[in-house]
Amino acid sequence: MTTKQNHSIASVFAIWISLMSNIVLTVLKILVGTLFNSPVLLADGFHNAGDVVASAAALTSMRYSQRPADEDHPYGHGKAEVIGSGIVAIILGVAAIYIGYEAVKTFFEEPAKASVIALITAIISLIWKQALYIYTMRIGKRVNSKGLIATAYDHLADVYASLAAVVGIGLALIGDAYDISFLAYGDPFAGVIVSILVLRLAYEIGKEAMDILMEKNVSEDRLREFAALIRTIPEVKRIDRLRAREHGHYVLVDLRIGIPGTMTIQEGHDISSEIRNLIINEHADVDEVLIHLNPWYPGENTGKI
Repeated sequence: MTTKQNHSIASVFAIWISLMSNIVLTVLKILVGTLFNSPVLLADGFHNAGDVVASAAALTSMRYSQRPADEDHPYGHGKAEVIGSGIVAIILGVAAIYIGYEAVKTFFEEPAKASVIALITAIISLIWKQALYIYTMRIGKRVNSKGLIATAYDHLADVYASLAAVVGIGLALIGDAYDISFLAYGDPFAGVIVSILVLRLAYEIGKEAMDILMEKNVSEDRLREFAALIRTIPEVKRIDRLRAREHGHYVLVDLRIGIPGTMTIQEGHDISSEIRNLIINEHADVDEVLIHLNPWYPGENTGKI
């Protein structure tokens, strides 16, 4: 089994774990929130319901992105994963607005009586989601999966929401125990802060997805790394253009180089193959290197990129 196949299996397995976990937590929070009249747990439960949709979208896009290139999609299907990441960002944004709305609304209502069972449920969710965040982020970065990284950030948003629920319910319990009425509003205050944090996460995920869909160049540092490798080939006299863009979980490199104009087509082909293999071997996430050869003659500018 190849490394790419192992990575694909690991990422799909992580998404399945996320999907099943979100379904279980959604049912648990809505059930406990309803039985024990906990608005914050209910809000968090409906937020988790959105996560079920987000995980399903990430799973679908990830499986589609693994399809090989075909006649209609010669560059592969990698951007499907980026679209899935964008969907996660939208769901997070809607969840952030919903959490903020529910939190602010609670300020103008009679606070519900806190429940120890609701607190325990929130603590379980907090620990569970923190573990899922660490697990999915580790695999997402290892396989360079935009969909999995977006799912990890979705788990992080749930960590914030669960932490707010723990703090809010905990403060309300302390308020009930010591007859401190204003502590009952610790829950909505924490909810407002969480909504801002989740909205920020949604913006960052959405911006990255948009940059990739708009084919933004990779970082200058990566371009310099590619250029340094290309210059190790003695026959390359000039780098006329060097571009690279992310295409989901892999990178496409596009370059134009100058080689001695007296070289044969076969020699030029061999140089192109050497450069392509060098870049792909040094950068595991590079899937294709498109090379155009220009003639170079002594006395011409060698160029600097």
